[in-house]
Amino acid sequence: MKIAVLSSIAWRTPPRKYGPWEQVASNIAEGMVERGIDVTLFATGDSITKGKLASVCRQPYAEDSSADPKVAECLHISNLMEQADQFDLIHNNFDFLPLSYSRLINTPMITTIHGFSSPKILPVYKKYDSSNHFVSISYSDRSPELDYIATVYNGINLLDFTFNSEPLDYLLFFGRIHPEKGVFESIQIAKESKRKLIISGLIQDQEYFNLKVKPFINNQDIVYVGNSGPVERIRLLGEANALLHPICFEEPFGLSVVEAMACGTPVIAFNRGSMPEIINDKKTGFLVSNIEEALNAIGKIKTINRKNCRNWVASKFSREKMIDAYLGVYNKILSNI
Repeated sequence: MKIAVLSSIAWRTPPRKYGPWEQVASNIAEGMVERGIDVTLFATGDSITKGKLASVCRQPYAEDSSADPKVAECLHISNLMEQADQFDLIHNNFDFLPLSYSRLINTPMITTIHGFSSPKILPVYKKYDSSNHFVSISYSDRSPELDYIATVYNGINLLDFTFNSEPLDYLLFFGRIHPEKGVFESIQIAKESKRKLIISGLIQDQEYFNLKVKPFINNQDIVYVGNSGPVERIRLLGEANALLHPICFEEPFGLSVVEAMACGTPVIAFNRGSMPEIINDKKTGFLVSNIEEALNAIGKIKTINRKNCRNWVASKFSREKMIDAYLGVYNKILSNI
């Protein structure tokens, strides 16, 4: 079986810091290689893979101010599609743009939908529904207007995340600095509970950061450490007493939630989107509806066995589980050709 895995080129695959789509694409590619699958990863030229690497973009356009993102994306997608007949299957992890090629090639395509950035992109998915195979990353993120071949939860390599049974006393926010991710709400929770909060993440909305986050940063009880890379991420997640995830939108998955639990850290999250699927309430964290309930949950953190958090991830969100599921989908598609 020869598989092409199409990743985004906003960031390196796997990402140096932020880049959930690129991280999942990497986990898929590397997991398939370990199973003996012939994998070609289509990503930036500085990407890292044990498979074959195909690229027309030397570096991520998010790190190259001279690059035009749309031009880079067009060259990147067409590079794969013009050699599509060399592969048995294309696994698209690059949103809706590649779908427009699906009726121009004979190679079947599976598209993992990493959430809907806007309702405006749904018409593209609907147009190519009959000529594609869609996978959702949670049941909560399924559109009633689309057909799906499967739901496959994102999986992580547990070897990359160290279990920590003896955390420190701080709370952690880990994710994009954006209104929908609940950074300001995390600050409110920390302030009212009189706990230290460490904030780590890419500033995606500078105005929001300036108005709602920056005024509270004092390097004492509210600390911003920037956009953390893999080594710092593991330390921050593992040493945290709890991860705060008070999201203000219907989150499709939440990779940081799984990564935190893999380190043994329970999660206090607003009960929206995929959170009920990812968090085992009162066993690996707490699903809450508002700040008051989050404050109550902080007082119960010690009732969570951190080993249960790790075991939960191993049972549902490991890379092995994800690869098993995708291989099942691949074989189903190829057997029906």
